[in-house]
Amino acid sequence: MQENQISPSEWEIMRVIWTNYPISGKEVNEILKEKKEWKLATTKTLIGRLVKKGMLSTEKRGRKFEYSPLVTEKESMDESIEDLLNQICNTKISDSIETILEKRTLSKSELEQLEIIIKKKKETAPEEVVCECTPGQCDCAH
Repeated sequence: MQENQISPSEWEIMRVIWTNYPISGKEVNEILKEKKEWKLATTKTLIGRLVKKGMLSTEKRGRKFEYSPLVTEKESMDESIEDLLNQICNTKISDSIETILEKRTLSKSELEQLEIIIKKKKETAPEEVVCECTPGQCDCAH
């Protein structure tokens, strides 16, 4: 599990900062105000948590602080996905991938890229995936 896992609200903040850095807390709040009805103090509290977690850098410019990411969006997504995969039985990973594919829309080029990855993975895939769960954590036959 990632050391400084971020909450759904912190993800909202990070997505704005990844897209618009350097950015002030007030600017983050303005961007999110239509989606979230947060007071500026709430936004600043969430930003403060992200700074403490080592996700954001702070720079004082005049009378305001500006924030920039210390980790990329890709790094954060990869860590979150790894955390999730570590909580799922190896034999059920394909079910999770199916769910993602069914619930989200992907472009033709994205689907073509996935086909390439799947074709490559098939070349070295085992006949059967082995469950590595602690006995009693899943219904696989160990």
